[in-house]
Amino acid sequence: MALCRFTVFPKPLPSFFPNYPHKSPEFMHLPLLLQKPTHRVSSSALHSSSSSMESAPEGYRRNVGVCLINPSKKIFAASRLDIPNSWQMPQGGIDEGEDPRSAVIRELREETGVSSAEILSEVPYWLTYDFPPEVREKLKHQWGSDWKGQAQKWFLLKFTGKDEEINLLGDGTEKAEFGEWSWMSPEQIIEHAVDFKKPVYKEVMAAFAPYLQES
Repeated sequence: MALCRFTVFPKPLPSFFPNYPHKSPEFMHLPLLLQKPTHRVSSSALHSSSSSMESAPEGYRRNVGVCLINPSKKIFAASRLDIPNSWQMPQGGIDEGEDPRSAVIRELREETGVSSAEILSEVPYWLTYDFPPEVREKLKHQWGSDWKGQAQKWFLLKFTGKDEEINLLGDGTEKAEFGEWSWMSPEQIIEHAVDFKKPVYKEVMAAFAPYLQES
């Protein structure tokens, strides 16, 4: 698979992305939180290990999400091979007994080949989304389990390497999921996500907003 690189600036992407929006809503108008999290830890636990979090909501697959930013405060996103015109941040399931902080480093490496990254922050509660019926049925056969959706623990990571390190074939341990990649603004990340992930993406952008403001 050829590695495709595109750099996104504040202006719209070129015309070879026909569905790319020409205007984006101002990030400053994003709500701080769209809804009250179902599983929020107490303030005294905000600086503790992820492993001390409350259990994920019943019926949801435990998952980690990766918000990877470069020195320009742009966020890594990649286009899914199985869903046309759909871009997302890296994510993946948490293995049995695995700490979420370990899982997020592993998933980033498996999906993008990136190992040069440092954890800056995390959302200290689970964010959930439900699968649409057709997606749930597909994943039921793929995973051998019937999940309502995914409960995600989101982390903000700083990319400390060079773009040449990014390889959508990953580290070779898993099947490739992405076809192209780009650095995007928070507004662009939300705009290009599939509809059922948009609410979670908005909340992630709001939670990490202090780290995403351009200097």
